[in-house]
Amino acid sequence: MQQQKSVTSNTCCSHGPDRSFFPQWLTGYLPIPRSIAQTCVMICALLAFTSASAQDTGPAPDEALVKQVTEAVIKALQENDQLLDKVIDQGIQRYQDRQKAAREKARAEQARMAQEKAKKVRHPTADRDHIRGNPKAIISLIEYSDFECPFCKRFHDTPKKLLAAHGDEINWVYRYYPLSFHNPGAELESQAAECAAELGGADAFWRYTDAIYARTKSGGKGFATDQLTPLAKELGLDGPAFQQCLDGGRHADRVAEDLKEGASIGITGTPGSILLNNETGEVRLLSGALPQATFDASIAELLAKPKAANAQPQ
Repeated sequence: MQQQKSVTSNTCCSHGPDRSFFPQWLTGYLPIPRSIAQTCVMICALLAFTSASAQDTGPAPDEALVKQVTEAVIKALQENDQLLDKVIDQGIQRYQDRQKAAREKARAEQARMAQEKAKKVRHPTADRDHIRGNPKAIISLIEYSDFECPFCKRFHDTPKKLLAAHGDEINWVYRYYPLSFHNPGAELESQAAECAAELGGADAFWRYTDAIYARTKSGGKGFATDQLTPLAKELGLDGPAFQQCLDGGRHADRVAEDLKEGASIGITGTPGSILLNNETGEVRLLSGALPQATFDASIAELLAKPKAANAQPQ
């Protein structure tokens, strides 16, 4: 999986920027000289006229007449600046409208394909996943997250609010997605959270995870890696055993497995969340540190779906 240096939006840590092409001179950043635009319009008018003449199946046009009409068109455009300005502005606006429509169509198709990929998400199981809330909830919020992502830090309280708001209808599943430009910090913090779970169970995992997000300053070096074991000791875990677990990379494969799995189902940045109806198999892919209201609306939609006959068992 290729990962580039982070270029972040206002909601998400991601692999790289959207490189959609759009001519700068049409958006006002680099205005094209009007004299060039005028020449282009006149040439287009001439080409349109001569093309129509060439396609005429009747007798060959009178060359003198062609010349006369061409000169008349060019003269009219030259003498009427307002008309020429209007023609140029209309042409630019049409081009911008076509480009906007094409971008919107492309984004809609990308969103559709991402939702299709998200349907392949692995259903949570108590023996494999870190589940907060009712393990048998109808809805699972499956979050792929990076301890060093500032947007993940911002988002971390939102699932807690969703659990409080929706009670036993929803649970929160935490999976690792450490982005390469936040390593080694994000990777080691992920492994450390697994060591906490190994030594102290689910309660220790969630307390350790909450503590990392509360204390990290994000960005890859937000929490000193030499403080991972002292934090474990502070939370009541066995310090030497924790350090041995971390030094041995005992849970590196688990973290890598989550990362690979997330990439295969369309996660491209963090936090990457999938709302899954465990009864119907319906999903909603929600990318970034989106507000609670967005999740509330999607949860309501998923709860309204009728149960599918082919839904996977929990």
